[in-house]
Amino acid sequence: MDLLKTLSAAGEFATPIVDAHHHLWDLKAGHYPTKTDQYDKNFFLGDYRAICRDYMPSDYVAALKGFNVVGSVHIQAARAMDEQVAETEWLGTMNEQFGLPSVVVGHVSFVQPDCAAILEGHAKSPLMRGIRSRPTTSPGPHASVAGAPGTMQDDHWRRNFALLEKHGMSWDMRIPYWHLEEGAEVARSFPGIPMVVNHTGLPLDRSEEGLAIWRKGLAALADCPNVVIKISELGLPHGKWDVPSNVRVVREAASIFGPDRIIFASNLPVASLSTTFGGIVAVMREALAKETPETLAKFFARNAIRFYRIPIQLP
Repeated sequence: MDLLKTLSAAGEFATPIVDAHHHLWDLKAGHYPTKTDQYDKNFFLGDYRAICRDYMPSDYVAALKGFNVVGSVHIQAARAMDEQVAETEWLGTMNEQFGLPSVVVGHVSFVQPDCAAILEGHAKSPLMRGIRSRPTTSPGPHASVAGAPGTMQDDHWRRNFALLEKHGMSWDMRIPYWHLEEGAEVARSFPGIPMVVNHTGLPLDRSEEGLAIWRKGLAALADCPNVVIKISELGLPHGKWDVPSNVRVVREAASIFGPDRIIFASNLPVASLSTTFGGIVAVMREALAKETPETLAKFFARNAIRFYRIPIQLP
C-alpha cells in the first residue's frame, strides 16, 4: 500500500511536496538509545519526551493530511551504532509495505573503525542516497575544537569522509551555525561530494550577532557549487515557534542560495515539538510569497527530486 497516495491537497495549496527530511522509528524493531535509555538533556530543542514513542509511516502520513506530499527522504534517526545498516534494511521494508520513504540517508561515524564496511553495507540498498554524520563541534561560537579528533579538520575523519565519493553518496551537513564556514572549507576540499546543509544552518541564536555569524557561514557555503540547503526545523528551544523570526530566516536563506538550491523539509516528528506540518508550510509560503510559481515548485519538490535522485516524475 502506498500511503502517500491516500493524501490529497486541501484548500488552495495543491503544490506537490517532497518532504526531504523526516524520521521513522519502531522502538520494538530496533534500539534507539536516546529515545529509550539514554535521554539527551542537551538536545538542542529541549524536552523531547513527547516523541519518545513509535513513529511509523501511518503516524507520519496522518501529520501530512491536507497536503499533496508525493515523496519523502528519511534521515537517519539515531539508531544504535551496531544497527546502522539494519536501520537502512528496515527502511527498505517500510518502503515495500507502505511506499515510503522514497529514499534514505543513513548513518556512519567517519572515525569508527569499520566505517568503510558500514558504507559498503548501506550501498547495497537501492534506496540509499547519502550519509548524515555529525562531526565533533564546539559548545558555542566563541569556543574552538578545530583539529581535535572527529572534527572536520581531523585527517582520520577526512579520509573516511572521502569514501562518500566512491559510493556516489551525498553528505547531510548537520552542524551549528558557528561551524558553517568550516563546513564550506570541507565543501571546497571535496568538490565531488554533493552536500546539503541541514535545518537552515541551525540559526538558534536570533540576535543580530548570532544571525550575522549564521549569514556569513551560509554565504561561504553558497559559494560552493556542490552545496544546497534544506530549509527546515525553525523551532527554538522549549517549543518556541517565532513566526516573524522564522519568516526572516527562511527569506534570507533562500536569497543567499537562490531558487535552484533550496529544498523544503519538515523534520517530523521532531518538528512537532513546536508546530505542525501546516505551520511549517505556512511560514515557508509567507516567506516566499513574492517568489514565482516556478521557484515554489523547485523549492517544494523539484530541487529535492534532483539532489536526492528520487524516482518521481512530476508534470
